[in-house]
Amino acid sequence: MAIIDFGGVKEKVITRKEFPLSKAHKVLKGETIAILGYGVQGPAQALNLKDNGFKVIIGQAPEFKRDWDRAKADGWVPGKTLFDIPTAVKKGTVIQMLVSDAAQRAVWPIVKKNLKKGDALYFSHGFSITYKDKSGVVPPKWVDVIMVAPKGSGTSVRRNFLSGVGINSSFAVAQDATGNAKNRCLALGIGIGSGYLFPTTFPHETNSDLTGERGVLMGCLAGTMEAQYETLRKHGHTPSEAFNETVEELTQSLIRLVDENGMDWMFSNCSATAQRGALDWSPKFKKAVLPVFNELYKRVSTGKEAERVIKVCGAKGYQERVAKELGAIRDSEMWRAGAAVRALRPHEKAKAITAGTKGVGGRKY
Repeated sequence: MAIIDFGGVKEKVITRKEFPLSKAHKVLKGETIAILGYGVQGPAQALNLKDNGFKVIIGQAPEFKRDWDRAKADGWVPGKTLFDIPTAVKKGTVIQMLVSDAAQRAVWPIVKKNLKKGDALYFSHGFSITYKDKSGVVPPKWVDVIMVAPKGSGTSVRRNFLSGVGINSSFAVAQDATGNAKNRCLALGIGIGSGYLFPTTFPHETNSDLTGERGVLMGCLAGTMEAQYETLRKHGHTPSEAFNETVEELTQSLIRLVDENGMDWMFSNCSATAQRGALDWSPKFKKAVLPVFNELYKRVSTGKEAERVIKVCGAKGYQERVAKELGAIRDSEMWRAGAAVRALRPHEKAKAITAGTKGVGGRKY
């Protein structure tokens, strides 16, 4: 393990230098990795592992035609590398549970029935194990229970792999039945293309992940954007101006500066007016939202958010309900304005040729 100083706190992480792909191949020699679910994380992890030279098969319920057809379109062959879930579990030695949290509860009896002694049960989210009393997912004592949780969506996991960068992932071992669980876990983490791996536990990953998704990464971000957009519109700003000032400048410019060198560097590379305003107002926003985050973490850590996910996401007609909710966002003025703005963006290549200037990190925009 490499010891890295994270803001004055030293942590142990696993990089590709300490655990190269060649070592991952030795650890997983003779293993068959069965990816269950071809929805969000499934395609990315399956294709990355396949491209890295591991033996991979897909387990997907054929009745979910969209995902089954997507797997076939990606080159998985029914009867050879694409199977129904019971068959995939029987054929696999590493069983990657990449169906949704709600679906894991439904498919678990089928998975458990077909597990074999010495198999590795792999998760990319700690939810089902952390809340096993609610999910019903209680692995037998004779299988390894491991987790590699990429800190990004399936789309990002694949894109970053293809670019050679990789997505950082956390890892954990909840049960070591074979004495080789940690090595299997790390090998799979390297196999899916992780930039580096940092240790966690199933409960810690669950609590941080649910808090992050509901907070800064998605829920808080969406709510804050809507609040600013509505404020600007209320005071007479056009949809184009309100959207550009709320979303476009963030996603196309400022967040890239944060990514390159941090928030202070982004502040230092803005105008004096913008810098002063950011420094003055940041503490006000922190004070305003800190109580919300405390409430959120309490609900996550006590299992109340898990109860809601299981109850609501597993309810009859949920797909129709969520489609309406997502449709309401898509059809709102703010995101209709966003669609118009995106349609007006020049192609990156065309922009580079036209502008002829270098942007962040030497990239042309």
